[in-house]
Amino acid sequence: MSFTRASGLLAHITSLPSNYGIGDLGPAAYRFVDFLHAAEQTLWQVLPLGLTSYGDSPYQSFSTFAGNHYLISPELLMAQGLLSQDDIPAHDFDPMRVDYGNIIPWKMAVLRTAFANYRQNPPAALKKEFTAFCKANAWLDDFALFVACKFHFIEARRNDYETPEYQAYYQRLNTRLSENQIKDYYYGAVWNSWPDALARREKSALAQYRKTLADEIAFYQFLQFIFFQQWQLLKSYANERQIKLIGDIPIFVSLDSADVWSNRELFALDEAGDPIEVAGVPPDYFSTTGQLWGNPLYRWPAHKDSGFTWWIERVAATLQTTDILRIDHFRAFAAYWAVPFGEATAVNGQWKKSPGKDLFAAIESALGKNLPIIAEDLGIITDDVTALRLKLKLPGMKVLQFAFEADASSDHLPHNYPDSHTVVYTGTHDNDTTVGWYTATSDKNRDYFRRYMNSSGSEAHWDLIRLAWASNALFAIAPVQDVIGAASDARMNTPGVAAGNWQYRFSPDALSTQHAERLAYLGQLFARHGSL
Repeated sequence: MSFTRASGLLAHITSLPSNYGIGDLGPAAYRFVDFLHAAEQTLWQVLPLGLTSYGDSPYQSFSTFAGNHYLISPELLMAQGLLSQDDIPAHDFDPMRVDYGNIIPWKMAVLRTAFANYRQNPPAALKKEFTAFCKANAWLDDFALFVACKFHFIEARRNDYETPEYQAYYQRLNTRLSENQIKDYYYGAVWNSWPDALARREKSALAQYRKTLADEIAFYQFLQFIFFQQWQLLKSYANERQIKLIGDIPIFVSLDSADVWSNRELFALDEAGDPIEVAGVPPDYFSTTGQLWGNPLYRWPAHKDSGFTWWIERVAATLQTTDILRIDHFRAFAAYWAVPFGEATAVNGQWKKSPGKDLFAAIESALGKNLPIIAEDLGIITDDVTALRLKLKLPGMKVLQFAFEADASSDHLPHNYPDSHTVVYTGTHDNDTTVGWYTATSDKNRDYFRRYMNSSGSEAHWDLIRLAWASNALFAIAPVQDVIGAASDARMNTPGVAAGNWQYRFSPDALSTQHAERLAYLGQLFARHGSL
């Protein structure tokens, strides 16, 4: 990347304030851009924007191409005339946490009303733009059919109890999954539990469900159109203020996704559509039993035979919606941790090689060299991972919270950065907040922190922000929680813990003029205020 020194904040859209229980692409997003502009910050990093699935994680979505329609702003729909105030149902949401179980049905009711209003009297210009959007996005038909089918079967099975179809599914999986997991899969209508002809995408079955679910398919196509319309307006607003958006894609995709259903040949599945092996990482800093993500692994020879077309399209689509792309778990492009499907933890896995060099050669051939990509190279990093990243000239990542868990030789300490080709974070979405980390870490680590920083530790979060901004790293980024000085209850995600994640929100008055002035001062002091 040819960008100059810069800094910014990490804040996912769901964390923004709003009146409707979840952050969205409406007025608060524009106010956040205004805050970044006032603070002379030129980077805004978000998490993956895909439609979240089971567990509400942005790293497990129904599509790597589609946007999350739960982030659509009701205020902007009202400004377009697609909703009126009378169309907004009564609600009483927690302003500080995202309660997905209550928000999703409420939001879907609002979105269905907006679609009904559109259909009743579609504005000519909007209808033309919608038609053009559908034609321009080849992934949209399969995605809309996938989601329509999924929720069709969820509803159809709502009052069923252990039907012959369920029993057959149970017998197929009972040696590899628990009964509760099998029920989650079946009653959550994972695609490999659908009627066999549809799961295998036989033409007659696809035609049948496209006809039966035509209205639902049109609804989900409309939501994608509105999401990307609102997103591009926000992106343009940020770019006009010299702020670049950093997007994020997970290296793996969810089994329960349009990507896997539409491209079975590209994934390591058996004849029934069940994974042969699944993704994760071995025991590490976050967990003594590793992290078992459960994503199906790639059938890399099939990707290579196709010229890596699916990957090229995936990267291209994300770079159309963001300015810079962070690829999560970059190390799996050199080798990935493969765990037999059905294992209870990630302990019994093994490393397997990936064709990372061939993949990125194909991406560069199609999209150009020096792409604006950040490689998330945290965790167990071997020489081959580093060699691949350096060959591709991609900046890696450093996390300052990790720097004080060792000694002066830690490669996360700025004095050990070999060059400026890196992105430094105070912490990421997977870390505790800095205040929470400093409170919970050992006396030894706190002592080293205070001596290294020449600080009392009373404002550990600002100490780390200053250290990041002062470093020679290309980019310096802090989660919004660290600017605010939030404690552990504001943590976004705890790896290896299934519940209670991705819920953090900050209040409308959490970011003040004083915060903006303090960030601007550090940007000026350490030459991070230049335009990108």
